[in-house]
Amino acid sequence: MSYEKFIFYVFAALLVFSASMVIVRRNPVHSALFLVFAFFNSAVLWMLLEAEFLAITLVLVYVGAVMVLFLFVIMMLDIELAAIRAGFVRYMGVGALIALAMLVELAMVVGPARFGLDKFAKPSPMAANALPNTEAIGEQLYTVYVYPFEIAAVILLVGIVAAIGLTLRRRPEKKTQNISEQVRVKRADRVRLVKMDAEH
Repeated sequence: MSYEKFIFYVFAALLVFSASMVIVRRNPVHSALFLVFAFFNSAVLWMLLEAEFLAITLVLVYVGAVMVLFLFVIMMLDIELAAIRAGFVRYMGVGALIALAMLVELAMVVGPARFGLDKFAKPSPMAANALPNTEAIGEQLYTVYVYPFEIAAVILLVGIVAAIGLTLRRRPEKKTQNISEQVRVKRADRVRLVKMDAEH
């Protein structure tokens, strides 16, 4: 077994483990952290395919930005863990049937009869003088697909605003500042001068 195949099997096993822990863990924060671990393992697999731009993007964008947003939303929405546990047990049978159906579909698509090195040859390694992966994607992204790229950016901006709007809920026990009242304040509202007789 070559070292490349060994690295692939190790990180593929870690990816399957972390993805299963995202589903199995009952604490949503733990699930989000296992999802970060799954992203890192996926990035290593992208590196093995010589797709370094996708690997770096997966780490920087998803782990560095999207997962931080997920954690903020999870920790600020006051999720009831008891309700999550009850729902997990209630829908376990339906989830198992859906997982089984997806497993059968995957076996039909990437099974030995349709997938393998005899059906699809191993891609040749990139030449030393070839155009770098990041530069090639950048040329396509900012020329041919510039409008879909900008539309995707606007959609992500709307998603960020919606996530922030979900966390900004008015709670009666929460103490907040009213900036307009602080600006309109006068000295008579805050300071009281008291005249006292001098003591000897």
